[in-house]
Amino acid sequence: MLGSIIAAIVIGAIVGALARLVIPGRQNISIALTLIVGIAAALIGTLIASALGIANTGGIDWWEHILQLALAVVGVLLVTQMRPGRTGGSRT
Repeated sequence: MLGSIIAAIVIGAIVGALARLVIPGRQNISIALTLIVGIAAALIGTLIASALGIANTGGIDWWEHILQLALAVVGVLLVTQMRPGRTGGSRT
């Protein structure tokens, strides 16, 4: 059980960081919030991959990781858009 929690934190950190790298521009969210979004995306991605039967393959679970990354990108975008004090549009 402890190993699963540690794995979720590590994978979540990686997925969250990759999501921020994929999104162009600067995201004004903290590292802790990135970690939380990444962990949530990793857990939800694993649940969806398990439901689809693609979570446990004979090698690296590429489809599961791609799904996790896609969910993390969506999560980071949502959190960035929902941050209080964020102004939309261009800055002049």
